[in-house]
Amino acid sequence: MERVDIELIKGFEQLIKNSSKSIVLVPHRNPDGDAMGSVFGLWRVLKNAGLKVQIVSPTKYPEFYHWMDGHEEVINFSHHPKQSARALDESDLLICMDFNQLSRLGDMQPLVESYTGKKVLIDHHPYPGNFTDLVISDITYSSTAELIFSVLQSTEFASYIDRNAATSFFTGIMTDTGSFDFNVSNPNTFEVVAQLTRMGIDQPDIHSRVYDNYSVDRMRLMGFCLSNRMTVYPEYHAACMYITLEDQKAFNFKTGDNEGFVNMPLSIKGIVFSVLFTEKEKYIKASFRSKGEFAVNEVSEKYFNGGGHRNAAGGELYASLAETLAQFEKLLPEFEDRIKQSVNKKQRRK
Repeated sequence: MERVDIELIKGFEQLIKNSSKSIVLVPHRNPDGDAMGSVFGLWRVLKNAGLKVQIVSPTKYPEFYHWMDGHEEVINFSHHPKQSARALDESDLLICMDFNQLSRLGDMQPLVESYTGKKVLIDHHPYPGNFTDLVISDITYSSTAELIFSVLQSTEFASYIDRNAATSFFTGIMTDTGSFDFNVSNPNTFEVVAQLTRMGIDQPDIHSRVYDNYSVDRMRLMGFCLSNRMTVYPEYHAACMYITLEDQKAFNFKTGDNEGFVNMPLSIKGIVFSVLFTEKEKYIKASFRSKGEFAVNEVSEKYFNGGGHRNAAGGELYASLAETLAQFEKLLPEFEDRIKQSVNKKQRRK
């Protein structure tokens, strides 16, 4: 595993070996498939190695990830802050996974910020923050799940990767690439998937558990959004969808019910830039996707206090939904040339 510095890997391995109490694994708030797949996979590996390890999630996560090995062990900080604090107090190593800014922890940020034990960051997003003792960060990986699997393969803990851990790592890779639709330009992704397959994972079953496990309300919300909450801007090769708080109430919205919605407009001929705005109580959550070379992380960083990858990014804006939609329409002309360049390059390759 050449891409991550071997000294960083050795340092990570040594920190685990030096742990005499317990190890706590933490994903970002509202964790997605990559965050939970990475956490559950590493949790199983460390458990197999005979180590004491706990998972503390800042918030709940979608029900269609509850089937993964380790779900019953998760402590939800938003529901159990005292138990979460006790878990950190009783540990001496904290591993932050799939995020690289403390703000991604939400209300749990002060707890991690004040942690006195050793801290490690494992992530694949650009511009990592400086809040841990050791940083393993590489944007050339499709997902944090691919990264941590590759790191483990270069340590003595590789022998503890069993089928359950492999299943979790595959889930992380699958979901963070949109079922291998983006972030898969590096052959290493498929080499890792080949290794996971040899470990006995059931790919069709994993895909079904994640993508064929939605509620009737979620399906109806999707249809409603496509019919009533989507605006297409053909002159900019862009589309925008949004979900109001009222919509969420009407369709019994649960965490994760809007997952994948942002990708749908990209199926429209000529659309290469898509955004989904989801209204929260105090802010608007923004999700961005693109095709080709148009970098949506630039849009997210400049206007929505976020970041991410070239073709998949996210952010948030402390404004009303109406103000957010107006800002989105206002910024489109600024990126028009770059969007069209991406479209033209794509057409020339055909």
